[in-house]
Amino acid sequence: MKHSRGWGPILGLVVLSLTWGYSWVAAKEGLGFAGPLHFAAQRSVLGGLALLALLPLTGRPWRWQLPRETLLIGLVQVFGFMLFQTWALVTGGPGKTAVLIFTMPVWTLLLSGLVLREPIKGAQWIAALLTLGGLLLIIEPWEMHTSLISKCLGLLAAFCWAVGTLLVKRLRQHHDVDLLNLTAWQMALGAIPLVCAALLIPERATHWTWTYGGILAFMSLASTALCWWLWLYILDRVPAWEASLSVLGTPVVAILSSRWMTGESFHRSEVGGILLIGSGLAFLAFIGWLNSRRAGRSSPVGDEGEVVQGQRTG
Repeated sequence: MKHSRGWGPILGLVVLSLTWGYSWVAAKEGLGFAGPLHFAAQRSVLGGLALLALLPLTGRPWRWQLPRETLLIGLVQVFGFMLFQTWALVTGGPGKTAVLIFTMPVWTLLLSGLVLREPIKGAQWIAALLTLGGLLLIIEPWEMHTSLISKCLGLLAAFCWAVGTLLVKRLRQHHDVDLLNLTAWQMALGAIPLVCAALLIPERATHWTWTYGGILAFMSLASTALCWWLWLYILDRVPAWEASLSVLGTPVVAILSSRWMTGESFHRSEVGGILLIGSGLAFLAFIGWLNSRRAGRSSPVGDEGEVVQGQRTG
């Protein structure tokens, strides 16, 4: 792939970091108007419809490809991820939840060694250990805080995303699929069990207001459809390892915006944990840069499809 330089990809990465980072605060605010199941179902349905509408506008095939595989990915990476992510935000702060969930590249790395038999190299273990050390400081298993359940739910969301990433990687090893098409259909299919759960499990009624409508529009149109189109636009113009550095900007924006908008506070061990996790992710990106220079490729932790699937949020 030939990559071009210019201000377009840079501006795109800035927009992505700001939008995806703030989406965690917007999601937290949305939970003030709806229960977690209703909110997760509504944003997933609207996000799936927005992505499906985006397919013909970008000249991509609208036809549903590989139904069985797409359904499995949707159950893990949409139903499971959205369920645990939204549930974690009920009692957890947006900044801390974003940091925990954005450990997904390291979980993908560890699971690749177990599931795909891809050996983890020595330098990658450093990134993994830094991240796991940071998780210990944030979760604080020695302190039974009321937010412990929220933190565990955030890790479950990250784990679901990592499993989905491996499923996408294995799928792309055997089939040539369009990533935006795959993402649109997995979002639409993964929204179905969320809708069923919202209808069957009692929750408080959604409080429909213009504010809540604006939050849903932001989450589905801006954070999902627009940012996904921007992400693929960026990947066409810069190396994937370089684009993946936006993963470092997103939780930073989430932390700062949560601190500003909701007054979320962080005590000393949590700050240390956030710095360790950031260092681990930065080191993982640095390893990707070295590998891309040696192999003439552009992938931080695997193939380019894994990078694409491993960075979405909201």
